[in-house]
Amino acid sequence: MDIGIVGLGRMGMGMGARLSRAGHKVAGYDKDPAKRSDASQVGIQWIDSLAMLPNVLAQPRIIIVMVPAGAPVDDALSNIKPVLSEGDIIIDGGNSFYKDSVARGKDLEDAGLRFLDAGISGGVWGDEEGYCLMVGGQKAAFNYAEPVFRDLSAKGGYSYVGASGAGHYSKMVHNGIEYAMLQAYGEGFEILKHSPYDYDLLELSRLWNQGSVIRSWLLELAEMAFEDSPDLSHIKGWVADSGEGRWTVLESIEQRVPAPVIALSLMMRFRSRQDESFSAKVIAALRNKFGGHEVKHE
Repeated sequence: MDIGIVGLGRMGMGMGARLSRAGHKVAGYDKDPAKRSDASQVGIQWIDSLAMLPNVLAQPRIIIVMVPAGAPVDDALSNIKPVLSEGDIIIDGGNSFYKDSVARGKDLEDAGLRFLDAGISGGVWGDEEGYCLMVGGQKAAFNYAEPVFRDLSAKGGYSYVGASGAGHYSKMVHNGIEYAMLQAYGEGFEILKHSPYDYDLLELSRLWNQGSVIRSWLLELAEMAFEDSPDLSHIKGWVADSGEGRWTVLESIEQRVPAPVIALSLMMRFRSRQDESFSAKVIAALRNKFGGHEVKHE
């Protein structure tokens, strides 16, 4: 198939490489011209502007947008829409908010274009191992683009999950669950590190991956991380969040569905970014005032 990829970051470049190896014609665009060399090395035809898409791709074209959520997606769509033709398919493969995807799907449909929102999991390993794709939008568009999803995915790793917005909604919840799982592993290994026993965390993570009920790909990655550095001394305990965890918590509130573990895992990410917690200072001061408890001074 003829496929364009807008945004050749780690995910976009990996997806383009995987599709090229599967025999598809792939053209790629990125604002950073330094990506040209990397693109050519993995079989992606570089284009200097989005206006060139119709010149290098035959109809019906499939354009995969892999840029950060929010304004960058809107900017990309506004630049792509005028150069495409009726029936072309645009796939937003980033972590967009599902309500934005519903609105974008309606706007593009009115313009004669077809839109799919694809939640994509697999990270930088997807190029080699295959991705997991949760696809929402027009079913006919999904059916036409299905070979793309099949070739991007791990075996059995793609599915049509519902109407416009359903792909990004499911990826939002997927990432909320991921927050909670990461927090649980982090807390568990910290308890082990502070225990009265001299545990080898690399060995324990390896052991737990052999048949235990908490084995997982995340635990395999923990094993790799401890192999790189047994005490992770080279890493600062500062954890970002890219938005999906916040949206999951807000959606749980809107739907009145209790999600305390996911909510607390998000709060702990906020806490990780504080060199000094002011709330902890307040608590220490109050304990000193009501009970005469010792405070530590900076």
